[in-house]
Amino acid sequence: MMPTRFVADASVAIAWVHPGQATAATQAMLEAIAAGAVFEVPSLWSLEVANVLLVLKRRGRITERERRLAAENLLMLPHVIDGDGASVAFTRLTELAAKYSLSVYDTTYLELAMRRGLPLATKDGPLGKAARKARVAMWPVG
Repeated sequence: MMPTRFVADASVAIAWVHPGQATAATQAMLEAIAAGAVFEVPSLWSLEVANVLLVLKRRGRITERERRLAAENLLMLPHVIDGDGASVAFTRLTELAAKYSLSVYDTTYLELAMRRGLPLATKDGPLGKAARKARVAMWPVG
């Protein structure tokens, strides 16, 4: 059964809008969202996704039109932006980042999934490994 709520990181969001990053699992997530699922993200997500799209454009992997369209499409997806991560940046986030050898940025996704008790969707290897060690449910992205 597909989750109705989950945490999605930037790697998954990019897979939703860039065919070269898509997998059957990321397509299944989009289908679940179309059927009513909602994904949650830390406030960092918007900045991170915008930056990745800009880098893809600079490297000639997408056009400016494709970058704009990808951003618009992502913003239209039903999502919840969690703003609580910054309040624990110097405490819980830093502690988890040190424990699992992650950046504080990646840890914001892990901490959100832990705090909300939601599965985490990521294509990031170290983040996925940390989530499994922390016993966070995962949405396999293949």
